[in-house]
Amino acid sequence: MVQRVTLPTRKSYNTRSNRRRIVKTPGGKLRYLAVKKKASSPKCGDCGTKLSGIPALRPHGYARVSKRIKTVQRAYGGSRCAGCVRDRIVRAFLVEEQKIVKKVIKAAAAGK
Repeated sequence: MVQRVTLPTRKSYNTRSNRRRIVKTPGGKLRYLAVKKKASSPKCGDCGTKLSGIPALRPHGYARVSKRIKTVQRAYGGSRCAGCVRDRIVRAFLVEEQKIVKKVIKAAAAGK
């Protein structure tokens, strides 16, 4: 015969926040153990891919860890992935180069 297991709390509905599993105690009895919700990993704000080097924690977990765990040592670290940062840098460089080219062409046209 299987031992009956009673809920430790008053909330009896099988909701996402009330998930549990059965564990056997050292005394040989069965008890419910609350299962924490799985955390989603942080995503890049531009392309939506997972940010590597940053752990997937629940909000309370991020509050308890230091800043170096929540970021990476790069511009936009912890917010954008490396590929998107590279694209931003290249785009900014090309825009500035285009401005210089326009200025040179304008100066050449004025000199004629």
